[in-house]
Amino acid sequence: MQVTLVNPAAESANNIHAANNLVTAALRQAHEKSIALGTMKPLAATPAAPAAMVDFWHKPVRIELNHFKFKSLSDWKCNISLGCGHSCEFCYVPAVSTKFLKPVLKKRYGVEDPGAQWGDYVLLRPFDEGRVMKDIQAAENRPLSELSLDGNRAVMLCTTTDPYQTITAPDKALQKRLNAERAHMVRRILELIRDHSTLNVRILTRSPLARQDFDLFKSFGNRLMFGMSLPTLNNQLARIYEPNAPAPTQRLATLQAARDQDLNIFVAVAPTYAECDEADVRATLTAVKALNPFTIYAEPVNVRADNIERIARHAAAEGQIVNTAVFATRNDWRAYAMDSLRMVQRLAQELGLESKLHLWPDADLKSENCFHEIRKAAWKRHHPGVKLTLEQRAELNRLSAIAYAEHRVWLGGWWSRISEWPGVERAAWTPPALPADPFSVPALQALKANT
Repeated sequence: MQVTLVNPAAESANNIHAANNLVTAALRQAHEKSIALGTMKPLAATPAAPAAMVDFWHKPVRIELNHFKFKSLSDWKCNISLGCGHSCEFCYVPAVSTKFLKPVLKKRYGVEDPGAQWGDYVLLRPFDEGRVMKDIQAAENRPLSELSLDGNRAVMLCTTTDPYQTITAPDKALQKRLNAERAHMVRRILELIRDHSTLNVRILTRSPLARQDFDLFKSFGNRLMFGMSLPTLNNQLARIYEPNAPAPTQRLATLQAARDQDLNIFVAVAPTYAECDEADVRATLTAVKALNPFTIYAEPVNVRADNIERIARHAAAEGQIVNTAVFATRNDWRAYAMDSLRMVQRLAQELGLESKLHLWPDADLKSENCFHEIRKAAWKRHHPGVKLTLEQRAELNRLSAIAYAEHRVWLGGWWSRISEWPGVERAAWTPPALPADPFSVPALQALKANT
């Protein structure tokens, strides 16, 4: 299929792009030198996507209000592309974003299934400086009363893609043009925000290519936070879940480089995989502690549409077996999610990191019916065939009600968490008390003693 490009902005910025290409080439040489010295591993290879799936999107990049309910990240989002080449199998984006664009994705770009083909399509949004300036001015003038308590008047690059990804295409001329435009667009958007507003910026990426803009990041002072996703330090494990993303060890090195340049950093230990046991998470948190970040975000893999099927399918293709049993039912996932979140909080306590921790419990964990279903199933597993008296059943229900009330207090504590921002003084935050296993049930003898 012949690909037709319509992007006047790219044509008008050839000189900037040429300069950017020189920077990119220099970075590549530096990276190759680091590989030779053994200080950095090669970037993960990205397989070529079908030509029709790598192109310019038909609508320009925008800065828009986001709708984070429980995640303390930003008030606005700026997503430079539709789709992402990292191919993270757990990604929630196809379930909450691209699925609504299925007709146009199929008709214009040949994407048959936005979920199953996640990672195969990257459609870069054209850059219209005038349009972006209007968005910045609108954001600058928006009253604080209309913003979230925890958004920090920040624009986030990005929430549904990666601002520093490498775009791969069979047509190498197209590939060069897309990557030059991506680099120019991200840098120019940041310059416009810096020079024409008082807005803050939050950068979230998995790519060491962000180093090319460290000089620009520094010019923001306390107005910019730079962060990376670091769910594990196990490169082999990450390759199963994030097949085309740069290795975790590269990300850790990039975070250290950012810290060495006195950038304000945060880390998303997210999402931790089902295989991330206590030793794995402890190693990750220990490495993160050495970076002294402002905030450490954490969450497990959450079930979204067919993301678990994508994980299992890719693992099988790689000849690997992953733990999908914890996702067999929604309640299996809820039990796994709570175990994972509680483990992270406990380890953060042990490592002296709890004041920096910001857990992201999923909204589905608040279901009261499901909470009691899980406890009921646990009771039957531990006490098969036991018949309870009416008094004992009433006592069991009373204890379950208490456990659920404590569970909701814990969830609410994390959901009300307002994350740190450099230079902003806030009242000291007290983490919610680490609960016992909310799905544990009393021994039969204890139940009898209370009735």
